[in-house]
Amino acid sequence: MNISAVEIIVPDVESVSVTDEALTVNLSDGRTLAVPLAWFPRLVHASQKERNNWRLIARGQGIHWEDIDEDISVEGLLAGRASGESQVSLKKWLERRRPQMTPRRNGNPTRSRR
Repeated sequence: MNISAVEIIVPDVESVSVTDEALTVNLSDGRTLAVPLAWFPRLVHASQKERNNWRLIARGQGIHWEDIDEDISVEGLLAGRASGESQVSLKKWLERRRPQMTPRRNGNPTRSRR
């Protein structure tokens, strides 16, 4: 029995958009992937300004958000993998962000302006 190897070419990221509900990534092969934002808790907790501050990494094979220290690969998105961050790690990250938050009059926190 002969087994032939199949070469899988992972497309590059062309563009990224993040809303309160989804992360949407347009790929170089014409596909558009949209995944629930809930898959990536750091993006859920990020401001829209932080969500919009992304750059391509690994020659377009991934996306990096500097402000929130988040990396997402095209391969992971294609495989349907959500964030692998542990609850302990996320909790520590949220605690480090807390000083950046100031209370609003209605009691809901908002990001302080620096």
